[in-house]
Amino acid sequence: MKRTTYCGFVNEELLNEEIVLKGWIDNRRDLGGIIFLDLRDREGIVQIMADADISDQAWKVADSLRSEYVVEVRGKVIKRDAETVNPELSTGELEVEAVEIKIINKSKALPFVLNDSTTVSQEIRGHYRYLDLRQNKMQKNILLRHRVTQAIRQYLDQDGFIDIETPYLTKSTPEGARDYVVPSRVHEGSFYALPQSPQLFKQLLMSAGFDRYYQIVRCFRDEDLRGDRQPEFTQLDIETTFMDDEEIQEIIEELIAYVMKESMGVEIELPIQRMAYDDAINIYGTDKPDLRFDMPLVDLTEDMAETDFKVFSGTVERGGIVKAINAKGAADAYTRKDIDEGLLDFVKIYGAKGLAWIKVDESGLTGPIAKFFKDKPEEKAIVEKMEAEAGDLILFVADEAEVVHDALGHLRNRFGKELGLIDNSVFKFVWVVDWPLLEYDEDEKRYVAAHHPFTMPKEEDVDKLVSAPEEVYADAYDIVLNGYEIGGGSLRIYQRELQENMFKALGFSVEEYEEQFGFLLEAMDYGFPPHGGIAFGLDRLVMILAGEENIREVIAFPKNSSAMDPMTKAPSPVSDRQLEELSLYVDIDEEEQD
Repeated sequence: MKRTTYCGFVNEELLNEEIVLKGWIDNRRDLGGIIFLDLRDREGIVQIMADADISDQAWKVADSLRSEYVVEVRGKVIKRDAETVNPELSTGELEVEAVEIKIINKSKALPFVLNDSTTVSQEIRGHYRYLDLRQNKMQKNILLRHRVTQAIRQYLDQDGFIDIETPYLTKSTPEGARDYVVPSRVHEGSFYALPQSPQLFKQLLMSAGFDRYYQIVRCFRDEDLRGDRQPEFTQLDIETTFMDDEEIQEIIEELIAYVMKESMGVEIELPIQRMAYDDAINIYGTDKPDLRFDMPLVDLTEDMAETDFKVFSGTVERGGIVKAINAKGAADAYTRKDIDEGLLDFVKIYGAKGLAWIKVDESGLTGPIAKFFKDKPEEKAIVEKMEAEAGDLILFVADEAEVVHDALGHLRNRFGKELGLIDNSVFKFVWVVDWPLLEYDEDEKRYVAAHHPFTMPKEEDVDKLVSAPEEVYADAYDIVLNGYEIGGGSLRIYQRELQENMFKALGFSVEEYEEQFGFLLEAMDYGFPPHGGIAFGLDRLVMILAGEENIREVIAFPKNSSAMDPMTKAPSPVSDRQLEELSLYVDIDEEEQD
């Protein structure tokens, strides 16, 4: 029989009509002469009633059904009795009176129960991913992802953007992470690289005159994994010509507003707030601030320069800084042990050597360091600048600026969650603009690109690129949502001399950058237009919209934390014959493997 509708689409318009449904048995309840079945497909659940007095065939088959059997049901849509209405289902006022039921396929007993509250391990979920994806939460997440990508395409298509594919097998170029490399059978000893992004190709497309490009594209990076990273991920890639940064940002804002409206039914206010990179770091301790709650980092460096508390004054004397955050009303929520052990251990992760603290009560400042400030200018500075009130918990970090910002920025985010300061129904976007062009890498003893090597320096800073690279700012911008960077972009370098100077500032020799990027430099000799763009992490965006904390929850077939697929067991060894064809030899230390 031909399916006439989805289970979740059964509504009043179909009342008293005969329909055909196909799906999985979600639940079965036997009341003797009547058996109730919950039938599920991707659009939802509807109740099936098999009554022996109406159809002996339907009742007998229903009696043999078990969870996850695949069945076909023919029957009439009727109203449920008032006392049996299920308000939690969109179909909850109706049911289907079965006339005929056919078993399409049976199911063995499942390795875990399919419900959204299951506590089964990630490895088991990954091994049986095809079952995991049947769960209501996972179905909703994947359908949300579809709506987001559909809305992106609709908006960009109507705005004149062209969808162009770029190669997966390409040249290995240094772009910040390790490449996944693919050996060539035809060119012995040579390798392709899977693209970390289409960055160079989309710039070349601008040189070719395509003007407005986009692509929803797979990217690959061999890097350590975490909750918002996967070795292969999906990126919305956008590039334009003849636009400045504000024009590009305006297009992206309109795109975001359209996607939020179409996929989530949420209206966002435009224009999106802009915040300078330096302000984001100084006020929130991070370049991806979560603006859903207020808890700024407050600078007390000057106030602590002469204090008797030598931890603070000594840090200032050595060129460090002292900053603090005020966890309003949290004094009673954290004991001395909570702070001296739990919170101290937490900030140590980010390089802080210590965590000083003060509580505020009706008598004033209390705690182990309060005595150093009693009746002194420092006490007044703390109370006024921290807006201290009875019940507050104030925490200080004194160290070099990078450590202070990193430690307090992460501590601020922790408090946001633990103290219930975050409204998870809110979507708070912010542009972080005016980035430094370069960052100094202490391990490599050289400058590295804050975004990538093709980012345009601000026009007024171009002359400093060779003489004072640490002072150069970029025409770069990130879009941040609820404390996550969801997109990063910039204007690009389009003149050969400037691009060569950028490579030199990054420590490349002429031979190195000609070998790695000669094709791009050559293209710049043939009328390369001004251009810029942005790339969005699609998985990360959908993760936030779905209210998840790990992008595995919005990817159909993700890798685990070891970059392995628990279902297919990839990566896996290949045959000796395949290795011979590729002129490869694998040397495995058996002791190390054991």
